[in-house]
Amino acid sequence: MAGDRRGRAGGHRGRVGDRRAHKAWQDASHTPFWLDNPDRPAPRAALAGADTADLAVVGAGFAGLWTALLAKERDPARDVVVLEGARVGWAASGRNGGFCSASLTHGRENGLRHFPDEIDELTAMGLENLDEIEAAIARYGIDCGWERNGTLSVATEPWQLGPHSGDGVLLDRDGVRAEIDSPRYVGGVWEKHGSATLDPAALAWGLARACEAAGVRIYERSPVTGLHRLADGVRLTTARGVVRAGQVALATNAFPALLRRVRLYTVPVYDYVLVTEPLSDGQLAAIGWANRQGLSERANQFHYSRLTRDNRILWGGYDAIYHYGRALRRSYDTRPETFDRLAEQFFDTFPQLDGLRFTHAWGGAIDTCTRFFALYGTAWDRRVTYALGFTGLGVAATRFAGNVMLDLLDDADTERTRLGLVRHKPIPFPPEPLAYAGIQATRASLIRADETAGRRNLWLRSLDRLGLGFDS
Repeated sequence: MAGDRRGRAGGHRGRVGDRRAHKAWQDASHTPFWLDNPDRPAPRAALAGADTADLAVVGAGFAGLWTALLAKERDPARDVVVLEGARVGWAASGRNGGFCSASLTHGRENGLRHFPDEIDELTAMGLENLDEIEAAIARYGIDCGWERNGTLSVATEPWQLGPHSGDGVLLDRDGVRAEIDSPRYVGGVWEKHGSATLDPAALAWGLARACEAAGVRIYERSPVTGLHRLADGVRLTTARGVVRAGQVALATNAFPALLRRVRLYTVPVYDYVLVTEPLSDGQLAAIGWANRQGLSERANQFHYSRLTRDNRILWGGYDAIYHYGRALRRSYDTRPETFDRLAEQFFDTFPQLDGLRFTHAWGGAIDTCTRFFALYGTAWDRRVTYALGFTGLGVAATRFAGNVMLDLLDDADTERTRLGLVRHKPIPFPPEPLAYAGIQATRASLIRADETAGRRNLWLRSLDRLGLGFDS
């Protein structure tokens, strides 16, 4: 429940209700920009009747699709089925900002706190995983706007420019504004090689096509309602059908876990995003951004931003909303007060873009765990495996997770399965009402820390000592 991410614009809470900011997004579509695409694949059939498979994957987001594809790459003869509750890539995989980071630990500093003896190995494995994603995108011909331009982590207050680890280039005020011109940026760090930006929905659709070309069967609109242990495998039930599988990989992330034993390890957190209309050449020149890096702020309440292929600005973050009881509802996907706040903060950050309109405004749930990066495990004599808790940094880490889950199902001794990151789980969140009370206390403390030059109060310091966190 303690936020630890360096990001959320310090001292910049925004004045909700500004009429100009509201007008800028009031006509926006609430369909996620990436999914609002005429090239979106037609719906696939739902499961009707009975099917069998060697491996059944639950969830057709990044984690599920990578797992299915990697399973076929390892063994083309393996019979693989994917069961998706709605549409391929419709949830977090199609709603995120499209940042593809090499980090497997939500940043090097966070990894150092949890697994200091493994951090160099984890860093190398994360970069290798990112390279393999780039190679797979090329190999399968996936047109997803891949741009490996790195991430610029910007400070909006001097206190955010503390000690910095890694290979990034440290920029002062003039240096950062030469990259992206905002009066709010006082410095930053440009990590040039460890991340890319992409169109996340296009990646999901491309992975699904690659899976099907390899022989994977994908059923949409087939939510799995139960798992049943059999003598020789697992039975998965849906509203209209059943699958008998030798093994199962669960990739449901923010949605309620089908295994009771993992339900307290994550909570769903709602994050929100705006996307502008395309910038004119003059507007783009006014802000610079010639190197097209992804952008993230370094406070606790942070914005993230990037350019799309057609030179729109995606602008998201700041609010991270948890609803009592781990609730997930479609109505939570829109939040006017957050859209107002984001729009006002956008124009404070880029005053030279005054008058720009937002064409898309949406939200969605992220699965967060107390250490901010994925946890893994097996059940039922290794017939079932799972990965969850990516905490907003899963575009790349889900591929690594797919390999881990397959290793675990095979009971393989690999460099991945020997990691403490895989063998050890984070501290779970408490049940309600303690979870809600703790998260709200943490959010208030993080806001206060941003207003007091980063000073962490007793609550945050106590959670730090316990290795607990809350973030999106």
